[in-house]
Amino acid sequence: MSERTFKKNEITEGVIWKQLLIFFFPIMLGTLVQQFYTTVDTIIVGRFVGKAALASVGGPAAVIANIVITFFNGLANGAAVIIAQYYGSRDEKRLHVGLHTAYAFSIATSIAVTVIGMIGTPHFLKWMNTPEDMMADSTIYLRVYFLGIIFTLVYNMGAAIMRAAGDSRRPLLYLIVCSVMNIILDIVMVVFLHMGIAGAALATVISQCISAALVTYSLMHAYDVMKLKLREIRMNMSVLAKELKIGIPGALQACAYGVTNVIIQAVVNGFGTDTAAGWAAYGKLDMIFWTVNSALGVAVTTFVGQNYGAGKMDRVYKSIRVNLGISYLFNGVVLIVLYVFCEPLYHLFTTDQAVIDIGVYMLRFLVPSYLLSVLLENLTGGLRGLGDVLWPTIFTFAGLFFVRLPWTMIMTQLHHNVETLLISYPLAWGTTIICLIPYYFWRKKKKMSQIA
Repeated sequence: MSERTFKKNEITEGVIWKQLLIFFFPIMLGTLVQQFYTTVDTIIVGRFVGKAALASVGGPAAVIANIVITFFNGLANGAAVIIAQYYGSRDEKRLHVGLHTAYAFSIATSIAVTVIGMIGTPHFLKWMNTPEDMMADSTIYLRVYFLGIIFTLVYNMGAAIMRAAGDSRRPLLYLIVCSVMNIILDIVMVVFLHMGIAGAALATVISQCISAALVTYSLMHAYDVMKLKLREIRMNMSVLAKELKIGIPGALQACAYGVTNVIIQAVVNGFGTDTAAGWAAYGKLDMIFWTVNSALGVAVTTFVGQNYGAGKMDRVYKSIRVNLGISYLFNGVVLIVLYVFCEPLYHLFTTDQAVIDIGVYMLRFLVPSYLLSVLLENLTGGLRGLGDVLWPTIFTFAGLFFVRLPWTMIMTQLHHNVETLLISYPLAWGTTIICLIPYYFWRKKKKMSQIA
């Protein structure tokens, strides 16, 4: 196809703040919808199965599933950055190869994850010090989840590719469709058929299957210059190497958060079922913030990637500045709402007042420190769009493995209270930012001097 097959690209040509908002809102709404229907799992399980099941779904099982998804999403983001750069430079041939390589990789990865997950689930749960009354439910939930992981990974890769091309609306539409299906299936399987925690897991898998099918169909038919052809799904090793060069550090960074969360979950489990249940419900409310924050991170990565591919460096750094302002505005509103209304929100998950009190304390303790992570998400997202992920990953590792983990494993054991555990979060974020800010400005100065 010729150059004229590419439509006018508002990401590289339009008003930055308007286009960022147009691009951001569908991503944010989509991830909120996704979080909503997983939260429905938790609410229904907590209300109709019991407190131990709530702690299982929202605790150990959620942590393990989150590690898998965040690691793969890091790899998918690597593919998305390369595709965004190809799209911005209007390189149709490489765009085609990048698309099919990314899809083949997601399928191959899902097969490996299914096998490892089915075999390793009981061992993973034991390593996390999962209480005995949570072990059976957590094992059932995870094994059903891993059986359907291919649909989750294919959807996540397909949605990342669509967003890399500047389309954030279709993934939102497909998530709305599958979330409605998930809620219906949750009610049918758990409330009416009394399938317990297995029914909640199966409802999630079926809904993810629908979303994966919709994304795949869309990539096959909805784009002129980026068309998926099933017969051409194969890996091009040189393109895969480029995608993994960006994706692996990002995946390791995401996985590092997951590893520390496993250890923190083990510490939380040591405080008893009430604290574990409070932490599980806190994680669902906490995800409202992370949904908005990560959506803005995806937005800035796509804007930086496409403008970098188009050679428009002035728009690259302006996108980061504008996105930072938007991030503090939107995240500030979310944090205020969570701080003020967290107690009535906790009543959605449980009627146990002890669990509610613990969860409210956790959330209000941590909310102010989330302002640090807003800056962190924007700077790392911008650098990721440039293809620069190695040093941000190293800085993140420093914050996690030299600050959060030692603090959690040593200080929490000495004092054995929730407050000491929670302090590890702002300490790690602050350490990472202290390292990242000088690097960002040095990188910017170097890149601009090269262009000059």
